[in-house]
Amino acid sequence: MKAGLDEAGRGPLIGPMYLAVCVTPRPEALLELGVADSKTFGSGEAARLKRRHICRALFGRCELRWIQIPAHVIDEHVASGPGLNELERRAAALLLRQVRPPARIVADGRTLFGPLAALFPQLVAENRADQDFPEVAAASIVAKTFRDDWMESYERTMLAQGFLLRGGGYPNAATEEFLHRWESRFGTFPPHLRRSWNLRRRQLELF
Repeated sequence: MKAGLDEAGRGPLIGPMYLAVCVTPRPEALLELGVADSKTFGSGEAARLKRRHICRALFGRCELRWIQIPAHVIDEHVASGPGLNELERRAAALLLRQVRPPARIVADGRTLFGPLAALFPQLVAENRADQDFPEVAAASIVAKTFRDDWMESYERTMLAQGFLLRGGGYPNAATEEFLHRWESRFGTFPPHLRRSWNLRRRQLELF
């Protein structure tokens, strides 16, 4: 068995991050499902539908585990805790302990996941692993699909309150406009905002 590990939603201002593990005996067979790095599909509705379709097919082919890391947990670890990298490593270790022990684990991100080799000697962490290993690409699709589904639900909730949100919650003009409009009306931040984001990037003056 071979396992792939990847995350989605590390950089947004709004919403959770997801990590996923995909375990399969034949990673190359996943290519038949259209598995590829989740970023190559794009960000529009057609891309989300295609990723969702592949994600559903993966449930019949692989052993999958995933975890949601909410915004407030990210804030706690970034602002006053061990940091985002360590939070991701702990979440990844939790997932890997839930699956049948694979002969090989490939994780996307050498600096991020490399230290996990101390716990899992069969783990190899590579940059751009989601481009080179189908099992990692599959994990990226699962994580991204759950993140997309969460954001779509959040956007519907905001729209019901009269706020149009586009841009996937990432630091861009659409998200910044949404945050300004919300703060102007309520005098506070919207739900599920990562308040620690500005501590890491220091690019927005909003905070």
